[in-house]
Amino acid sequence: MRWIHAAGRGLLVLLVVLTGYAASGARAQVGAASGRGPLTLATAGDLTGYLGPLLEGWNRAHPGERVTLVELPDSADETRAQMATDLRDGGRHRFDVLNIDVNWTSEFAAAGWIRPLPRDRFPLGTFLPPVVGTATYDGRLYAVPYVTNAGLLLYRKDVLAAEGVPPPRTWAELERYAETVAPKHGLDGYAGQFLPYEGLTVNAAESVYSAGGSILGDEGERVTVNSAAAREGIGFLARGVREGWIPKAALAYKEEESKQAFQDGRLLFLRNWPYAYVSASAPDSAVAGKVGAVPLPGPDGPGTSVLGGSNLAVGTHARHPDSAARLIAYLTSVRVQRQVLTRGALPPVRADLYEDPALIEAFPYLPTLRASVLAAAPRPKSPRYDQVSLAVQAVVHDAMTGRQTPEAAVRRLARELADISRH
Repeated sequence: MRWIHAAGRGLLVLLVVLTGYAASGARAQVGAASGRGPLTLATAGDLTGYLGPLLEGWNRAHPGERVTLVELPDSADETRAQMATDLRDGGRHRFDVLNIDVNWTSEFAAAGWIRPLPRDRFPLGTFLPPVVGTATYDGRLYAVPYVTNAGLLLYRKDVLAAEGVPPPRTWAELERYAETVAPKHGLDGYAGQFLPYEGLTVNAAESVYSAGGSILGDEGERVTVNSAAAREGIGFLARGVREGWIPKAALAYKEEESKQAFQDGRLLFLRNWPYAYVSASAPDSAVAGKVGAVPLPGPDGPGTSVLGGSNLAVGTHARHPDSAARLIAYLTSVRVQRQVLTRGALPPVRADLYEDPALIEAFPYLPTLRASVLAAAPRPKSPRYDQVSLAVQAVVHDAMTGRQTPEAAVRRLARELADISRH
């Protein structure tokens, strides 16, 4: 009997211990289910150093969900390659939240690298409407807009004022001033980002869109580039180099090189993102106080910019998806979005900030940028966007350097894009 009582006591102790383990395990499962915990945020290089302080604010308020910032190369192509390597590697998964170029959303979603997000967790209705479309794929939300952007035409307002002419609204006006006014003042005419890299894809798409054309349709399933509008758009760029109002040096320009040429007082007109306006207007700029900005021109009036910027996505294998979503909500809040502009000189996605008088006084280009974003279009959506972009860059650069006529270039591009869509 004593053995039975002892066994009973032992069984009771064992049950208590097991119950404790079970309760502890249940608590661990609840913690895992909540998805709360530390995170890594991967982004391209932070050139202005604004993001670290924003994340410090989050870390102070959320010590159990601290974010580690991982800065990848400045080059968009290199950043994409490193992110893709991590996301497709079954054992690494270093990145929980990814600050991705707006045009990677479709590719990453189609590859299964990022997870769908619930729309009701984010204030999408308060964003500038076009930016939301960059975060969707196949009808689902796969990212949340974080920073937007649209190309602007920067110009030397002192030079145009001296000539008594307004900033150009059409390609014909731009060409005429670039050919006649610029040389009188010792300037080159017009430049964009024409080195064969992602920037040339953007410039080419803007020219095609401004002429009323398109490159792809139906999420990349349909090739639409073989059109008169595409020939006109690519012809505009090729003609500029051939006739000299686009300097040959611009064929090697990326964002920074083109910005520096304008900022040093070597260009009359520059297509670039708004950060170039901020830099060119700084006190140490050779053209400080002489810079204006208007929407990009088109054949018959204002043209169409390509939407730039970045979206925040959550990796499919993110360790703490609830914390990831909470971080994204924090980074897209009004208070933080204001700091994205004031500290980082990056255009926010919150619509009401573009109507804030204090911000407009500090950033006079905001009304122009708002109009440009509202009229902008995304780059061609495709799950094989990296291949699409490489094809556009190569073909358009050949047209601009005179190796192919615009007509032949468009036909070649249509063939290459059709091959990409089939594979």
